Amino acid sequence: MLGYRDLTLAQLKILQEAITLTVFVPFAIFYMKQPLKLDYLWASLCIMGAVYFVFSG
Repeated sequence: MLGYRDLTLAQLKILQEAITLTVFVPFAIFYMKQPLKLDYLWASLCIMGAVYFVFSG
């Protein structure tokens, strides 16, 4: 089971944010009919960078 025994608190938080962004962006675009913005791309790149740095160490 994935949790605090297997991952650090920082890893869990970054993982939570990555999952939230993965779910929220399609919801905002397809269900809420919001236009696709470059902000979504930049946010995704920042989160993916954080995922890389947190899990590579």
